[in-house]
Amino acid sequence: MEPTCFPAVSRVAVSGGTHGNELTGVYIVREMQKQEVDKVGSVSVTTVLANPRATDACRRYIETDLNRCFTNALLSAPITDSTPYEMRRAQELNAQLGPKGSEKAVDLLIDLHNTTANMGLCLIFDSLDWLTLHIYKYIQSKMTKMPVRAIQLNKPRSDAYCLESVGKHGFAIEVGPQPNGVLRADIYNTVKTAVDLTITWLQEFNSGCTFEGGEVEAYIAAKSVDYPRDPDGKITAVIHPKLQDNDFKLLQPGDPVFLSFSGETVNHEGEELYPFFVNECAYYEKKIAFHLARRETFTLPSIRLRT
Repeated sequence: MEPTCFPAVSRVAVSGGTHGNELTGVYIVREMQKQEVDKVGSVSVTTVLANPRATDACRRYIETDLNRCFTNALLSAPITDSTPYEMRRAQELNAQLGPKGSEKAVDLLIDLHNTTANMGLCLIFDSLDWLTLHIYKYIQSKMTKMPVRAIQLNKPRSDAYCLESVGKHGFAIEVGPQPNGVLRADIYNTVKTAVDLTITWLQEFNSGCTFEGGEVEAYIAAKSVDYPRDPDGKITAVIHPKLQDNDFKLLQPGDPVFLSFSGETVNHEGEELYPFFVNECAYYEKKIAFHLARRETFTLPSIRLRT
């Protein structure tokens, strides 16, 4: 099989603070700015604090979730006096790093996040492409002391709502567990290593190295599950202890998923799937107790620089 060719990936953006209380990305970006990291070999690097007001307030967002504001429809919506701050900020970021879907967009956009769920290191993609999957494969091969996983949200580019969708290629780096408003050295170092490895891979790719194909696994988002609720919308159960902290452990029919406040167990129904973002703090308002995914294996072609 002939290698798949891509143009050089020379313009990279690293963003943190899309959610202002997820501090790993905030402090990695601040340190990169302090060290004036704007070019590494063949790669020019733009660093950005995506939601400065929320970062200053150490809140997830001020008016609405910035990481849901990057669909084509929202990015092209007219700005009025009643437009939420985050929607205004999304259009500013799109002008700076995009525009989304254009040749002017940065070649690769990496958005740094934390989760309160026990997910380890995950790369999250709106949609999969060979180049970013090769980056994932490379990071996975180098970071062997912890699980490194890929999650595909399976959204077309026009409907992709996350910041990384503004780049020609993009992914979020999501690492946890880490409480909101807290820094942990192990997680900070994990994310920094993943960013550094990405830039190393890009330099090797831009220099003409061919990366051999192979197989990688990814989790394909299938559906979301809400907490049990009463007629007034209040939750009536919590995540069952046997599910808590067991992100990506296969969930089979009959396995316990919730424990009601009165002591009754609610079991999983339906097909075997893999849970992730289990009991994520920020998802209570979104009425999501956890997501469920299918695990698939992808066969990657070799890739190299287009000359």
